[in-house]
Amino acid sequence: MTRLALLSLALTVTALAQTTPENLVVEGVPPIAEELRRDAGRYLEFRAASFQSWHPQRHEMLIRTRFAETSQMHLVKMPGGDRRQMTFLPEPVAGGSFQPKTGDCFVFAQDTGGGEFFQLYRYDLADGKIALLTDGKSRNTGARWARSGKQLAYASTRRNGKDNDIRAMNPDDPKSDREVKQLAGGGWAVLDWSHDEQRLLIGEYVSANESYLHVLDLKTGALDALTPRDGAKVVHAGGRFAADDASVFTATDRDAEFQRLAQIEVKTKALRVLTPQLAWDVEEFELSPDGATLAFLANEEGASVLRLLEVRTGAIKAVPAIPSGVLSGIEWHEDGKALGFSLNSAKSPTDAYALEVASGRLTRWTESETGGIDPKAFVEPEIVRVKSFDGLTMSGFLYRPDSKKFPGPRACIIDIHGGPEGQSQPTFQGRWNYYLNEMGVAIFYPNVRGSSGYGKTFLTLDNGMKREDSVRDIGAFLDALGGDAGLDRARFAVLGGSYGGYMTLACLIHHGDRLRCGIDVVGISNFLTFLKNTQDYRRDLRRVEYGDEREPGMSEFLAKISPTTRAAEIRKPLFVVQGKNDPRVPVTEAEQMVKAVRAAGGTAWYLMATDEGHGFAKKKNADFLFLATIEFLRAHLLKN
Repeated sequence: MTRLALLSLALTVTALAQTTPENLVVEGVPPIAEELRRDAGRYLEFRAASFQSWHPQRHEMLIRTRFAETSQMHLVKMPGGDRRQMTFLPEPVAGGSFQPKTGDCFVFAQDTGGGEFFQLYRYDLADGKIALLTDGKSRNTGARWARSGKQLAYASTRRNGKDNDIRAMNPDDPKSDREVKQLAGGGWAVLDWSHDEQRLLIGEYVSANESYLHVLDLKTGALDALTPRDGAKVVHAGGRFAADDASVFTATDRDAEFQRLAQIEVKTKALRVLTPQLAWDVEEFELSPDGATLAFLANEEGASVLRLLEVRTGAIKAVPAIPSGVLSGIEWHEDGKALGFSLNSAKSPTDAYALEVASGRLTRWTESETGGIDPKAFVEPEIVRVKSFDGLTMSGFLYRPDSKKFPGPRACIIDIHGGPEGQSQPTFQGRWNYYLNEMGVAIFYPNVRGSSGYGKTFLTLDNGMKREDSVRDIGAFLDALGGDAGLDRARFAVLGGSYGGYMTLACLIHHGDRLRCGIDVVGISNFLTFLKNTQDYRRDLRRVEYGDEREPGMSEFLAKISPTTRAAEIRKPLFVVQGKNDPRVPVTEAEQMVKAVRAAGGTAWYLMATDEGHGFAKKKNADFLFLATIEFLRAHLLKN
């Protein structure tokens, strides 16, 4: 190598080191141009604020938002009020909730490095002190307060690292923590306390198509099955005790395609459907403190519709004042007068809202920053419907750039959701608005077979040996989008995270002749190694979806469809992104895919964060990934 070449290499390495966080492993990614950092800078400063909990005595909200590197807990005392930061921790803070009745503290969850081994912490509002409530090692999830605020129950892998046992404590006295029921499997969760605090409603998740409810007697330890195991795969999603504890509310698809609100009598197990006319999934619900009203969200072709059901009469009232978008985290204030929730829409990032139930008045409590960009510049999506290879109808959301600013056929990114039972919805694009507003690139979000929100039959159509049928669905979308006069059929890229990462790799194999490049984020590259190395508490749950690799026929099939098996067929540039601490899709999935593609002579960029898990949660890491993704798309999607 000549002295000039060595000098050039040294300057390149130095420039990359200066702009790359020290916790990132970067291979094949060129230095990020300073011009790009300046140009995209505004798009790196979007924020979001998600509603977490009401203070029980005052109309004040606990929200989760980010001011620096990580999302933390903040208190907002009035609509539009200042966000008073409560936690100042190096790792992102997960869900939090106020202690009922007094509101003297709140409990929140946090993991380390994205590993998802969540610990529970108590934050004292009097002195700001934070106390660890759990053992600091196991995975602890789904903390649920008793209505008195004197007890907290949650699921934990403390006993053996695999099974979700049920534990309870008084958070004011961490030494009171105790195991109340040992259970087998990683799908157990606490859903609710009875009003007399003698029983817990427990959910048992088996798969996206099968879940059960049980009532746990805390005195005897007896677990009473509330829903039958009668051979039919039925979902019972969520659960709340009625005001008299004699029945529980849930959302179930028993005898229906969609999950409907239902009431189950605890003694007789008799089930009564409360929303028989609803032809969409009920995805969330909450019972008012007096037990008189159920607030529930229906997922209507990806968008949320909030309704109120009067328990005594069954009358349902629509709430028309809420903008179209995706709602989540609904919670009644303890006075029963207001509902808090988060709202995300194509025109606005996630923010906290409140609905005054009696008047129907909607109040926006937070207005998150959009980097100084006028929200009018953000694009509303359109629905694209296609028929797949077998005549099955499916749909997706297409965001188009401004045709006046960017005339002619546009390049397009196809972004495939994970899960696989996830769902693409009409949400805010955040920093991805840069692709639309500055690069003139369209973005399409497909809902292939196996996506949720379209009925339980649709949800099962990619299971087991039918796995690649969903990949064929992308071919149908490529046919439709390729015939769109506003899109350039010669410039399509595919992108996806988690299971969507597998779909990205599979599409590059099966549809590579119609794609320019692909981006695989924390994706499965080999189903056999994935099932072997994913965390113990997840393994059996994933076998239900993907197939049991211990069965010879299934093992052979999974090996056959795994992207590492056919890596030589990936002839288009690939960008692989991974978190080292990912408990779901281990880092080895990314490493072996990059190695296989390069060994076959292909191009593979690689970015790995040593302090992240299943996705990038820290701002500096997410910023670098976004800028590197722009460089990748410029190099491989946009260049002729």
